[in-house]
Amino acid sequence: MRLKMTVVASVLMFATAAALVTAAQSGPAASATATASATFAKDVAPILQEKCQACHQVGSIAPMPLVTYDDARKFARSIKNKVAARLMPPWHIDKNIGIREFQNDRSLSDAQIDTIVRWVDGGSPMGDPKDMPPPKTYPDPKGWQFAARYGPPDLVITSPPYTLAPRTQDKWLRPTTDVPLTEPRWVRAIEIKPKHPQGRKVVHHVLTTLLQDEGGGITGLAHEAHDVQTNAGLFMEWAVGKTGEIFPEDAGKLMLPGSKIRWEIHMFAIGEEIKDSEVGLGIYFYPKGVTPKNRTVLRMFDVSRGSELDIAPNSVAMTQNFYVMQAPARIENFQPHMHMRGKAMSVEAIYPDGRKEVLSAVNNFQWNWHVNYIYADNTKPLLPKGTVLVFTAWHDNTDKNPNNPDPRQWVGWGDRTVDEMAHAWVDVTYLSQTDFDAAVAARRGGRGRGGQ
Repeated sequence: MRLKMTVVASVLMFATAAALVTAAQSGPAASATATASATFAKDVAPILQEKCQACHQVGSIAPMPLVTYDDARKFARSIKNKVAARLMPPWHIDKNIGIREFQNDRSLSDAQIDTIVRWVDGGSPMGDPKDMPPPKTYPDPKGWQFAARYGPPDLVITSPPYTLAPRTQDKWLRPTTDVPLTEPRWVRAIEIKPKHPQGRKVVHHVLTTLLQDEGGGITGLAHEAHDVQTNAGLFMEWAVGKTGEIFPEDAGKLMLPGSKIRWEIHMFAIGEEIKDSEVGLGIYFYPKGVTPKNRTVLRMFDVSRGSELDIAPNSVAMTQNFYVMQAPARIENFQPHMHMRGKAMSVEAIYPDGRKEVLSAVNNFQWNWHVNYIYADNTKPLLPKGTVLVFTAWHDNTDKNPNNPDPRQWVGWGDRTVDEMAHAWVDVTYLSQTDFDAAVAARRGGRGRGGQ
């Protein structure tokens, strides 16, 4: 069943959603009425393996490992509180609104949350060690994460080293690096990795722009979009919570000889000198001779209307922006970007026939986790020409926002984390009208959803 909603109704939805987020901390998941006991070996360890240990292992980005029973028992109470409030694993999209199926869904089900809560409330027992699942092997957290799928990157480009002082203002580094290519190559995956381990502590986000001359047009772009998309878009965006991007089998990005990468690396001081911090850009090519049918473009949909954010002290502010799709397109993902006062963001489609549909809504945004919600193949929105995308963002500048450093301050748009932003990173794959019509027909035949 599709949920159809007006823009005004979506505002009311988030008032309700805010109450639901609060209730999640003290509602059924937190109080767990079931009396059946749960053990680590049989019930909890498989959940941690499936959803948590990729980050919660030695040397990875989480502050502590959750690999052994002793690891988990030490932090049992904290684990319960985080999962009951749906703060961990980091997956903050509203699961009751819009598209429900994602390729990278790391969230816990209600049953999994109940199991963890029962285990903690029952005294965190180990259970029978024979029930333990076999240890799971994960990619080396210091290495390239996509290497398990593709092998080592075909090309690695590294930013110039920079030494960050212990105490200093935020830095934005914008160097340019040559790309050592001698022939055109199509890209099927991109990964960004700050230098291990200290670079991870000081790099807030990374933007990479591909600078190249394509002769006045965008090679591989659907004909219907040539007057719409006049540049290659951003090559790759990275922030904590994101590894990289893997493009659909029918799409990719093109790199040409003589191209350059322009970096934007936002760094912040942590009280200790970080010497020679670098960022690596790992690029995985399609095999030589393989040309994907479509060109994917990473677009920034600005919700703050330029720099018009106006967030008064002790208030909740809403901003909204509208974009008309000038060519048929498939939407690959939804990735909201805000700072410490950010609380919610939605994207709604208004179709040419007047129908309205909320595609996705993040109702509990956490500024230190920039999650990229990648739609499953059968749910990627298919948007006909003329569709209006409505992006709405909410900022909570009150003392009820635990991430708010000072609710007495007026907040406007700015690059610093103490300022605010509101935009969404979205991969758009423009399709020819013929391919779009075929995709819509196949979607209807397969009973998939999302858009048309």
